[in-house]
Amino acid sequence: MENKSHAMAAGIFVLLVAALLAGLAVWLTRDNREYQLYEMSTKDGVSGLQPQATVRYKGVPVGKVVRIGFDPQAPGNVLIRIAVGEDTPITETTYAQLGYQGVTGLAHIQLDDSKEELEHPKPGSSGLPRLPMKSSPLNMLADQGPVLLERADEISRRLNALLDENNQKRVSEALDNIAAAADGVNKLAATMNKTAAGFPELTADARQTLHSLTRAGDAATGVATDLQQTVRRVNAPDGPLQQIAQGTQALTQAADSLGRNTLPRINGAADEVSRAVRRMGTAAGRFSDNPQAVIYGLGVGQPGPGEAGFAAPAAAK
Repeated sequence: MENKSHAMAAGIFVLLVAALLAGLAVWLTRDNREYQLYEMSTKDGVSGLQPQATVRYKGVPVGKVVRIGFDPQAPGNVLIRIAVGEDTPITETTYAQLGYQGVTGLAHIQLDDSKEELEHPKPGSSGLPRLPMKSSPLNMLADQGPVLLERADEISRRLNALLDENNQKRVSEALDNIAAAADGVNKLAATMNKTAAGFPELTADARQTLHSLTRAGDAATGVATDLQQTVRRVNAPDGPLQQIAQGTQALTQAADSLGRNTLPRINGAADEVSRAVRRMGTAAGRFSDNPQAVIYGLGVGQPGPGEAGFAAPAAAK
């Protein structure tokens, strides 16, 4: 009996100690923080995400995953329910995304803000507000995996077609041609180096030519200066150009006066002289025809042959 009582006491003591330890653990791990529940619906897989997984906002732990199931309103979608501290700054631009920690494959919910305001989904049957959920980079990479593999296979086929025997021969010939061209370039460079050796003499000649051109330019500048001075002197107020203009104006006035006054008089005198000359010509003609008219006067002339009263002279005996 005594052994049984000792065993019972020991068992009761163990149970009390275990209960105390459990109560202490609960007391130490108690969470007095108030949470706000949100839901997310996604068509992507959520491999690695477990209940009680951490919810982070810009990398800061703000809550945990409460439930993972299927969305009754969208067949094939996964419904995730999270509890987030009420002090978390959830706004109209906040969205959710799966994040992965290290290489363990364990996932968590990452909350972040977009640069633009997002349209939040309507609440589900539970009435909890929903956050938009974007695909994670790993999911996008998995979706693009088949396309990338197909492109890699196509690239490998093209490389195989590019590196066949005929193309290898062509590449070899092209390399030979490049080597020959490089040799030609080296020879051309050597020739140019030899030619460049004569550049100093050409440079000296060029310098002399430049000096000659400079002196010619200076002389031309002096000539231009003298010409400018001459032009200024010619165009001066009392210069030759103004004197020539004044003389031309006086000559024009004299010619105008000559045309208005002197020429009409000269023309009249010329007409008088012309009439006198005609009269003298007429008088000379009459004197030539009848010289006795100077002594006896003009008188009446005898009718000539064919005129009335003409009588032929008698023949001489």
